[in-house]
Amino acid sequence: MTDTVSDFMLKRLHAWGVHRIYGYPGDGINGLMGALDRARKHDLGIDFIQTRHEELAAFMACAHAKFTGEVGVCLATSGPGAIHLLNGLYDAKLDHQPVVAIVGQQARTAMGGDYQQEVDLLSLFKDVAHEFVQMATAPAQIRHLVDRAVRIARDRRTVTCIIVPHDLQELDAVETPPRKHGTILSGIDHPSARIVPSLPELQRAADVLNAGKKVAILVGAGALNATDEIIAVAERLGAGVAKALLGKAAVPDDLPFVTGSIGLLGTQPSWDLMSGCDTLLMVGSSFPYSEFLPEEGQARGVQIDIDGRKLNMRYPMEVGLIGDSRETLQALLPLLSQQTDRAWRNDIEASVERWWRVLEARAMAGASGINPQLPFWELSPRLPDNCILTCDSGSAANWYARDLRIRRGMKASLSGGLATMGPAVPYAIAAKFAHPERHVIAMLGDGAMQMNGLNGLISIATYWRRWASPKLTILVLNNGDLNQVTWEQRAMAGDPKFEASQVVPDFPYAEYARLLGLNGIRVTQPEEVAAAWDTALAADVPTVVEMVTDPNVPPLPPHIKLEQAKAYLSALWHRDPDALEMVKQSARQLWATMFPADKGR
Repeated sequence: MTDTVSDFMLKRLHAWGVHRIYGYPGDGINGLMGALDRARKHDLGIDFIQTRHEELAAFMACAHAKFTGEVGVCLATSGPGAIHLLNGLYDAKLDHQPVVAIVGQQARTAMGGDYQQEVDLLSLFKDVAHEFVQMATAPAQIRHLVDRAVRIARDRRTVTCIIVPHDLQELDAVETPPRKHGTILSGIDHPSARIVPSLPELQRAADVLNAGKKVAILVGAGALNATDEIIAVAERLGAGVAKALLGKAAVPDDLPFVTGSIGLLGTQPSWDLMSGCDTLLMVGSSFPYSEFLPEEGQARGVQIDIDGRKLNMRYPMEVGLIGDSRETLQALLPLLSQQTDRAWRNDIEASVERWWRVLEARAMAGASGINPQLPFWELSPRLPDNCILTCDSGSAANWYARDLRIRRGMKASLSGGLATMGPAVPYAIAAKFAHPERHVIAMLGDGAMQMNGLNGLISIATYWRRWASPKLTILVLNNGDLNQVTWEQRAMAGDPKFEASQVVPDFPYAEYARLLGLNGIRVTQPEEVAAAWDTALAADVPTVVEMVTDPNVPPLPPHIKLEQAKAYLSALWHRDPDALEMVKQSARQLWATMFPADKGR
């Protein structure tokens, strides 16, 4: 039987190393679905994972890229299916992850006739896949469209898109286009480039760093593969290391000079590090919030990034180095002088040690029900070796950023650039498919759980027996509130909680998990938290841990500005419905900050 265009597409993708496609069927991709079935029967090596919604398929493709370094692939039908992909694709684009989207389209002869489900997909994907979005119109195109889509996604670390009309999908394949004018003959390659700045550029950077007495290092997702090099540079310069959220796993938190996350969700030591430094080294990060970086003119700067377009965007840098983080730091290290004055480093380590005591005191502070910091604090020492952590946007990200001590060998991610709700559970599912032997832990609030997580549980119930290990744990903070936005309304706009927009309907998350054949644990009292984690992490079936938490425990920023304090008072003045509890919990958290326990951890 002659291969169809769809058969050939799958074989070409497999030749590029693609072995898993996330998607949802529809008649606009019937030809591709038939080819996937034939590929399964002939053991081609491409697995189709049916998601509950196309948005989840795009999130899973993004997570596949994040946790493997490979190109992620998602598939959707024409019209509504293609539209549903967009949020997850923008997540990949803004976090610089290589993802190829394959979408169907109406028959070529119908296009332009306002046919059912006809959408101008080239225009729709023009922004999210601006590096490469093309519609196939002839079988001879398929080879170079697949080749270019995968190559550009991989090399530019971005989203690309191929649009395939459904009548074209079932035509006979053309594996080798004719050698004539107007055809493209492309090939598959896997180049490995070593991108390192020149020695004079490296020396300029070294001169700046060597002159610094108080060096701060900020690392992001671009530094995830440079852990040893970051540690070596920090030791050489006597520097402290702060982390953007996407770089949480770049260096372990058990090092005394690692100050933790930076920004609104960040730590006091990271704020102090940036406020007091005289030199800033930024590695693989596009951290966007300039108010958390040194004031302009305070510090000299060096930045390392693989993409020259990202240099000098966030802070005026004296030297910008275009190169791979690991390779560039390796080349830079021999040019750096050993810092002998340890006063700056000693101050950093003392600040970090005190901060961990502050976090413990905050987590142990009383609350109405469970203090939301407590589940994260108790989870932290129980994190399994080499686990993979996923987190959602919302107040859960605060405690994920601060309370969890990442150890070497762990992976972790969330939606950084887009900061969208909904990816934690689909990220976790993709992580289990990519690394079925590793324990995966997802953390999210009840808003995100109702948005995408509940649907994701159906997929987990469907697929978990295929994984080498069943270890998948999902933490849901059930506080009945879209908590992050509630606090943003109070602290930024000065408005009281708007209950019509903020209250989340009650739902039995643990019971629902049990209904699906999974494990579910509901926890309502703080003294039950530790034991619940022990049970959940030891379970031999994926487990939902539903923690009923207090929505009025404030996610205090590392530095409270006057305007934030005024806005908070304004929310109280305008009779916030939870005003009394807000005051009570804020007082407890401030007391814990000023008077942490004497013991360190």
